[in-house]
Amino acid sequence: MDAIDSVFDPLREFAKDSVRLVKRCHKPDRKEFTKVAFRTAIGFVVMGFVGFFVKLIFIPINNIIVGSG
Repeated sequence: MDAIDSVFDPLREFAKDSVRLVKRCHKPDRKEFTKVAFRTAIGFVVMGFVGFFVKLIFIPINNIIVGSG
């Protein structure tokens, strides 16, 4: 019986924690959603510019290293 409890106790605890998490979750309102969407869009734009400038810097360096032939 002890071996069975050692297997099912973590599963029971996980299920209880999962139910508690789902009960605490809520659907975001319009203001919260627009705030998250705006910050995500800014993150995409910043990462895009960083990638663009890194590529812009490393293309000439790569051409110097590899050579133009």
